[in-house]
Amino acid sequence: MEFKTVKTKGTAETTIKKSRFIAHVSPVTTEEEALDFIGRIREKHRDATHNVYAFRVGLTKDLKRQSDDGEPGGTAGKPLLELIEHRDLKNLAVVVTRYFGGVKLGTGGLVRAYSQSGKDGLEQAGIVTKTLFEELRVVVDYTHLGKIQNEIEEQHWVLLDTEYTDEVVIKVAVMEAKKEGFIQFINNLTGGKGQIHPIQTVYMEKPF
Repeated sequence: MEFKTVKTKGTAETTIKKSRFIAHVSPVTTEEEALDFIGRIREKHRDATHNVYAFRVGLTKDLKRQSDDGEPGGTAGKPLLELIEHRDLKNLAVVVTRYFGGVKLGTGGLVRAYSQSGKDGLEQAGIVTKTLFEELRVVVDYTHLGKIQNEIEEQHWVLLDTEYTDEVVIKVAVMEAKKEGFIQFINNLTGGKGQIHPIQTVYMEKPF
């Protein structure tokens, strides 16, 4: 399974007809994380006219929320959520803070302003594709290390750690779809003597 999300936190500010719009974007994995992020932004900008938000979390269960925070209905939170859905992004929260500058934008102007601010924030955060990886602990003889290192680079496996003891202990992350191929490679290389221990499954950014 794969999904698109933001790479990191991002902030972008723009001024539209004297109103300041500040977009704040963050990766989150649960509703609690999203609400905590929104709460921290609200506290930081408690003197703002509006702190509009939208978030979408969950890979098996799609949970979405949005708030106009006092702006006319459908002109603020909804455009942000539609921006997230249109790009098919998951596990992120977007908050756009507005400091009113004295010039009303109208409903259409508000939709455009919040949409643009959200886009700017996403651009700063960066979009990545994440896929399911299996983290494995592999114990092999030193004579096999060179071939394994070469194969890791060619196959886009992710080397996480290497420990040198009486044997070589390698911690590697392999895309779930390539797990069986990795196990077969280690078994063939070591004549079945290599030890492979699963650690956990995690979603990681694709290395290519």
